[in-house]
Amino acid sequence: MINVALPKGRLGEKAYSLFCAAGYGSSELGDIGRRLSFCDEKSGVNYFWVKPSDVAVYVERGAADAGVAGKDVLDEDRADVYELIDLGIGKCKMCVAARKDFCDEPSRPLKVASKFVHSAERYYASIGRRITVIKLNGSVELAPVLGLSDVIFDIVETGGTLKANGLRVMTEVSEISARFVVNKAAYKFKNAEITRMAEKLNGVCTHDKACRV
Repeated sequence: MINVALPKGRLGEKAYSLFCAAGYGSSELGDIGRRLSFCDEKSGVNYFWVKPSDVAVYVERGAADAGVAGKDVLDEDRADVYELIDLGIGKCKMCVAARKDFCDEPSRPLKVASKFVHSAERYYASIGRRITVIKLNGSVELAPVLGLSDVIFDIVETGGTLKANGLRVMTEVSEISARFVVNKAAYKFKNAEITRMAEKLNGVCTHDKACRV
């Protein structure tokens, strides 16, 4: 059996649809979202749902052989796993955003609010900008509105929330999407099974991208 960790929510459901299309599941299993784990014995895969930010932890520590995790989480945690495929789902961008009237003053440290503290620190270090990071776990868009921070460092999908709160994107830092990741030991000892799974998933993703062109 291959143990696969899927992120709870819409991203996990999209990921599971890809696994089904690749022959590793069944769309007839019913309301799988209410179960913490479920098994597709025919394909030899045991799935379980976890919090999106925990997928890489389960995979890195070997509780799961493989999983689906966002590039934002992988970069933030520097997870020690193999990234085999860009699944092309959950697409968004990591951006720096601020109030529309914000003007940076390089002479003082920039106050940055973010859930992604380490990623923010690495980005600003790469451009030589001094910062003070304010870690928030939610509603980071409020930070510059209330004067808690100068800017936010966060993922942006449509930009609707930014616009609704009077913010604008200043810099697009990186492209984000979901990745198929694998535990390093599992990749060694279950190489044939995992390689086959990766090839089938890649085939589904490549076909899907071609259909959208």
